[in-house]
Amino acid sequence: MKIARREFMLAGLGAGLTAAADPHSAAARDTSAPEAFSTFGIVPADGAINQTATLQRAADAAAAAGTPLYLPAGTYATERLVLKTGTHIHGVPGLTILRHAGGRAILETEGTDNVRLSGLVLDGDGKPLGDNGALIIATETTHLDIADCRVTGSSEEGIALRKAAGRVAECEIDTIAKGALVSEDANGLEISHNHVHDCGDNGILVWRSKTGEDGTIVSANRIERIGAKSGGSGQNGNGINVFRAGSVLITQNRIADCAFSAIRSNAGSNCQMVANSCTRLGEVALYAEFGFQGAVVANNIVDTAAMGISVTNFNEGGRLAVVQGNVIRNLFLRKQGEVRGVGIGVEADTVVTGNVIEGAPAYGIFAGWAKYLRDVSVTDNVIRKSHVGIAVSVDPSAGPALITDNLIDGAKDGAIRAMKGRTPVGPDLAHESAEAYRNLAVYANVAR
Repeated sequence: MKIARREFMLAGLGAGLTAAADPHSAAARDTSAPEAFSTFGIVPADGAINQTATLQRAADAAAAAGTPLYLPAGTYATERLVLKTGTHIHGVPGLTILRHAGGRAILETEGTDNVRLSGLVLDGDGKPLGDNGALIIATETTHLDIADCRVTGSSEEGIALRKAAGRVAECEIDTIAKGALVSEDANGLEISHNHVHDCGDNGILVWRSKTGEDGTIVSANRIERIGAKSGGSGQNGNGINVFRAGSVLITQNRIADCAFSAIRSNAGSNCQMVANSCTRLGEVALYAEFGFQGAVVANNIVDTAAMGISVTNFNEGGRLAVVQGNVIRNLFLRKQGEVRGVGIGVEADTVVTGNVIEGAPAYGIFAGWAKYLRDVSVTDNVIRKSHVGIAVSVDPSAGPALITDNLIDGAKDGAIRAMKGRTPVGPDLAHESAEAYRNLAVYANVAR
């Protein structure tokens, strides 16, 4: 039977569409080494024997030859492998497994450049790693590239970086006893498009040994189920934790089910938390605290948390922020009488504008705390179904606050209330004059 030219062309088009719909299908079937790579004679032993010495020789030979090392699919039991400058190790994603057989890491590199890892599974198997252990450790490393790997089953940290520059991207980091990815004193680091989940203490940590510029970009990661098994009052239990690191950009992350915060920045000046989706947090969802100067918290969604956004610790030097365009809903009290259930809390040199807050069992917006209030503007916000819409400190030592053009609907105990500590005083300032309070300018608000 002859096949018409039109039928032949349509058949070819169908095959092309099938390939386009599943671009990885051919690659998934082909586990042979790419032409430019070499196995250096390595074959997996399904974890039955310790292959540390063989793997180390192959990695060293590949680095010396300037050739990427390709590890075929299978399980390799190994102790710590030390990677030299120019080491590239590639495997079959999900199928090339390096299983921990002892030592403080599986892969470690120090003082190196251009180390690249891809397509590997680093399986800690829950075995002891010792103090400061992690499945991947990189120290003073430049042009580091870790991509399309899975890091799992660590009894300590997942990936530990110190003074590193490069990127960690498109990896899965899970079942980690402490922090999934810990960076200290970074020097140009990107952490993006990773899936971090089921960690004992923290997801991604960006820290510095001393307060200073850091500039790490943390973007488009999916982070979920982060505990606080080591305890504490907030140093654990966070999806993303910034400490002393300046100019960190945190954007477009999806963060859910953390014991404490989705994003917590402690003494991190010029930190930006922009366009993140944050759900089911045990404490403050987005936190800028202690000795920072400069924060932008904008265009985020917070759904279900004890508090939406906190910009605090003016007493420690925390000041200067913009809180804009956030949607915050379904807040709760951690326990009866605890001061949470707040949409947004700010203290000093801060603009709060264009936010929508719904379902705050305590306060929609709380401006200042006792004497810790200075130069706060609260404008153009929508607050629905709160106990008090906007609360503002009128302590004799409190600085000025401007409250205007807000819409407050369904506040049970007043739309705008002056506060002395936790106690509302005087009338509802949405309906009565604020002239009795020298530090307040309140006008043009709508309340019902």
